[in-house]
Amino acid sequence: MNSSQDRQRSAQSRSQLAALAARLMAEDGISDIARAKRKAARQLGLAANAALPDDAAVEEALRTHQRLFHEAEQHARQQQLLAIAARLMTAMQRFNPYLTGAVLDGTAGRYTEIDIQLFADSAKDVEIFLLNEKFCFCHSTPRTERAEAVLTLVADDVTVNMVIYPRTEERVGFRTRDGRPRARARLATVRRLLDEASAVSR
Repeated sequence: MNSSQDRQRSAQSRSQLAALAARLMAEDGISDIARAKRKAARQLGLAANAALPDDAAVEEALRTHQRLFHEAEQHARQQQLLAIAARLMTAMQRFNPYLTGAVLDGTAGRYTEIDIQLFADSAKDVEIFLLNEKFCFCHSTPRTERAEAVLTLVADDVTVNMVIYPRTEERVGFRTRDGRPRARARLATVRRLLDEASAVSR
C-alpha cells in the first residue's frame, strides 16, 4: 500500500473514531473528550499507538451528531443551561464570572455540566458568599493547577462547577488541552445567546 493510501486509511480511521467518540459523549454522558477518544479506540479495536483525531474534530462530530439525532432535545437543553448560567452569573457578579465549556460553544447535551470561571481575592470569599446566599456546594478536584478551587453546586438538577482563579489571572489567556484558545463569555454575551435561543424556540 502506498503512502497516499496509508494517509487516506488513517484519515478514515480518525473520522470514524471521532464519530464514535462524539456518540459516546452525546448518549453515554462522557464529558471528557480524551476519555471518549480512548474508549472509542478500544471499541474499534485500534492499536494503542493508533493516530487519534484532535479535540476539534470530535467537537465538530458531536455537533453533527446532535444536529442529526437530538436537535430538538439539544436546543431545549442548551436554552435551559444558558438560563441557569445567566441566573448564577448575575448572582456572582462581584467575582467577575465567565461562562466557558460546552454550554458556551453550543455542544451542550443531556449530561452537560455548566462551567463558570470566577476571579476572586480568595476562594474563601466565594465560599462565604455562597453560604450567606444559602447555596449548598461541595469541593471538587480542579482540572488545572491554575485554579485555586472548584466549588460544585446543583441548580435545577444541573451540576454547576464554579472554577475559582486569583484575580490576577483574569487578564491571562486560557487554552484548551490541545492548545486552542479557550472561549469564555461575560454575562452580557450569555444573555444575548439566551435571547437568541429563546427566539428560535418560539
